[in-house]
Amino acid sequence: MTGTYAPIRFTGSYTPIRLTGAGSRARRAIAPRLVAVTDAVLDPEDQKIITLARSTRARVAASEGAAVRDETGRTYTAAAVALPSLQLSALRLAVAMAVSSGAVRLEAAAVVSDAAEPDPGDLAAVRDLGPGAKVFHAGPDGALRATVVAI
Repeated sequence: MTGTYAPIRFTGSYTPIRLTGAGSRARRAIAPRLVAVTDAVLDPEDQKIITLARSTRARVAASEGAAVRDETGRTYTAAAVALPSLQLSALRLAVAMAVSSGAVRLEAAAVVSDAAEPDPGDLAAVRDLGPGAKVFHAGPDGALRATVVAI
């Protein structure tokens, strides 16, 4: 995807998110499709979200970082939140940020973590907004481990 991208700006306040409609329906079983890492040739835009996820993770020394790209090319990044009263994965938070900013569809997502594979709940969150979106799973060094299609 080509074009210019507007920077994401923090407005200083957050509004709680309430999912309705498709977001509140029961989910079907997750059936990820894995692609061999050696077969993957990344588009520069896909490499960009992996880099953003990695830098977000490193910046706050979180257990994981994530980035998502919406249908207009805007990107949203997040790090895992681990508070006594609130636990959020980086990917779920990045999806929530996209939704709260008005995104209606996701094209791709990336998660950087030490985990062997993405959490099924994280894939479900991506699938809610981006059925068929690619989810890139990378290690802390940025090396791509797997590409999962959220179907």
